[in-house]
Amino acid sequence: MVLLGWTIEESKRGGLRGFAIQRTDFTEGETYWMKGVKTFETVEKYPAPGEQFSSLYHPFQSFQWADYSAKPDRDYEYEVVAMYGEPASLRKDGTVKIKVHTEPVTGQDHSVFFNRGSPATQEYARRFENKLPSKAGPGAYEWLSRGLLESIVAFIERAKDNTWSLKGAFYEFQWPTVLDALKAAQGRGVKLSIIYDDIESDTGPWEKNEKAIEGTGLADVCKPRQHGRLMHNKFLVLSEGGTPQALLFGSTNLTENGIFGHANCVHIIEGEEPAKTYLKYLDALSGDPEITQGSNYKVDNADLTPAPVPLDPRSNTPVFSPRPDLDALAWYAELAKKAEKGLFMTFAFGMHDLFADVFAKIDGMLRMALMEKEWNGRNKEAQIEKIRRLQALPNVVIAVGNRIPLSGFDQWLGEMDRGSAHVNVHWVHTKFMLADPLSDDPVVVTGSANFSKASTDTNDENMVVIRGNHRVADIYLGEFFRLHAHYAFRQAVAIFMKSNPGKSPEDFKQNFLIEDRDWTADYFTPGDRSARFVRRVYFSGS
Repeated sequence: MVLLGWTIEESKRGGLRGFAIQRTDFTEGETYWMKGVKTFETVEKYPAPGEQFSSLYHPFQSFQWADYSAKPDRDYEYEVVAMYGEPASLRKDGTVKIKVHTEPVTGQDHSVFFNRGSPATQEYARRFENKLPSKAGPGAYEWLSRGLLESIVAFIERAKDNTWSLKGAFYEFQWPTVLDALKAAQGRGVKLSIIYDDIESDTGPWEKNEKAIEGTGLADVCKPRQHGRLMHNKFLVLSEGGTPQALLFGSTNLTENGIFGHANCVHIIEGEEPAKTYLKYLDALSGDPEITQGSNYKVDNADLTPAPVPLDPRSNTPVFSPRPDLDALAWYAELAKKAEKGLFMTFAFGMHDLFADVFAKIDGMLRMALMEKEWNGRNKEAQIEKIRRLQALPNVVIAVGNRIPLSGFDQWLGEMDRGSAHVNVHWVHTKFMLADPLSDDPVVVTGSANFSKASTDTNDENMVVIRGNHRVADIYLGEFFRLHAHYAFRQAVAIFMKSNPGKSPEDFKQNFLIEDRDWTADYFTPGDRSARFVRRVYFSGS
């Protein structure tokens, strides 16, 4: 995808209706105006469900815009055009062009794959009529995977024969395509060793893991983890001749919902490190260590991957859990606090107070978060209220997963709330932090661990702190903004419906472009509660 941000001189704001955007694809030899779903009501009052409209006639009323249809490793040119006049007869007055080369899918050192992130999209509704992917067929699975599943299989297929090995640990180890790929690798002579969560509980995946492993015939290479609280890892190390070659890790559980439903990523780091350090962690896990006070397991993890630790200018620093204290979590919060211009984080289950304190700073710096839900565990209402207070700050934007209800806008298609029959997480399962991603010195923290107490001092988890890699920061920021923009509107609808019993989504009145007032006002008003001002400043670099 491509993310654009811009601004405009004060003298040009008067009468500005929005911005039209034209894209030139040099590979396809095509030039066309990009489309959106909002219209001027006086021009197009009754859009058809799912219909999209040229920005030349219904321009974007924003100072940020993203092209989610851009293809990887390709040259594009974007022309942003300021539009003025009456809605029925717009005219161009000012234009800027920029050439962009999108990142390739795979890189020499890092490759990152995000799935679509949710079946609750207008595009899924258009393509697959809101059928569950199990009913819609292979095309739906492929579209939702967006290369994520394929990246796991391709990683496994890199192991060619008995000189190679694949060793890893997985919380939910069930999806047939991946298990079949591992079985095929075993048939090639590849040495396999997988640790899986086999901890008996009411909600854990142990029974489904056992059934999937037995059904695929992998029991002889799989070791059960039974003495921990939650074996939440999802990683795989590829080695040749006993030398680590690459690490695959991230937030993706090997289930239908993990791969095709809620937002997840697979991240591959090439080279001997940090894969070699992961193998040392795996050695400790293979002994099924206790997490009780008498065990050395937590201390050993902290000794293997100390945190905090000074970061080299271009580095990949692993952090393993459980640990004897919360120093690692406090370190992540300190990295967040040191961000100078922008902070972006995902939270699957509530927001720990360490990070709430960072987000609560009113200092003109943009802070954005994407959440599965505002709470976790006890004191639900107090946690939700905490997030609402943060959302009211002028430099904070927090979106929470949701969907357009089936009784939604006339021109919006109803959206599903899940991609499989049974889910624990509907929307957001990624766990990453971006500190100053557009700067010369970006920091990315990503892996399996939620930014929480349990993920630090109780669960088996892994994270990597990546400093100074612009490619990685760009990819993560693009995906963050894609999902944030998607869910911010849906959450706003949900809040409106909850606050206005008896109203319908139509009454929200956000499906049309603004005609009767200055839509740019918030973007140029310091301290505006919508945080549009700080977003314009940050993404335009002004």
